[in-house]
Amino acid sequence: MVFAEVLEQYESELNLFLVYMKDREYSKDTQKGYMHDIKHFLSSLHGKRISEVTPIQVMNHLTTIRESGAGARYRNRSQSAIRLLFKVMIKFHVCTNNPALDIEKAKIEKNRKPTFLEKQFLDACTQMVSSKYMIRDAAILALMAYAGLRVSEIVRLNMFDFRRESSEIAVFGKGDKWRYIPLPQEISEFLQEYLLQRIRPRNKKDESAFFVSQFGRRISKRMVQTIAEKTFAALVAEYPQLKGVQLSAHKLRHSFATDLLRNGTDIRTVQELLDHEDI
Repeated sequence: MVFAEVLEQYESELNLFLVYMKDREYSKDTQKGYMHDIKHFLSSLHGKRISEVTPIQVMNHLTTIRESGAGARYRNRSQSAIRLLFKVMIKFHVCTNNPALDIEKAKIEKNRKPTFLEKQFLDACTQMVSSKYMIRDAAILALMAYAGLRVSEIVRLNMFDFRRESSEIAVFGKGDKWRYIPLPQEISEFLQEYLLQRIRPRNKKDESAFFVSQFGRRISKRMVQTIAEKTFAALVAEYPQLKGVQLSAHKLRHSFATDLLRNGTDIRTVQELLDHEDI
């Protein structure tokens, strides 16, 4: 089934699922991801009623996801979304059983060596930026590398989240939770320098955005990822020994955490600064 048909046939179930997630205060990113996963799952049912779905159909869908090239984490997220969908349907008497409940999750390689940048390469990262908006792009990389911000947190950052007096930044993270991260003095000064060149937002709804695109809108996730990708490409060109290392915007968080641990920060504090549920 195409998505348009899915939206029409399962409109009431999708609306109920979304209302439940909003009421339970799931983050907007989780809502978006789960809705995407559920629409894909429902399209695989070929019009079958929710109450008629069997465990083997759920398994077939999850297997198809893996065979299409998706990793174990994405497959497990889809399973979690499907499991939650049926939990909601049971709660509101749409069906009586959860066919995803007893399906085991895919194994995730836990002993894989994490990728991070040594400090010399981390410091070089911000110096590799050569775009038209160099100060802005370097500030974005600095906050990921030296404050551990996620891409989504960079996007959501607002002007009033930067506390110049105390040299810290308030971050609105996963699960709609706040955390406060102290900034190195040079990073704080760098952010102040960026603000002097910040593009003025064109839309009223974007007036508080800390990072603004060339079009006068709050910067997007894709743009942040593009900035990181271009910088990493320049970094690898300058340092051939990094060729073959899998680098991404998220790896800057790994580098931030590694640097903290190497400098004696206790692991519980690192957990809080990174906003990780599990230590």
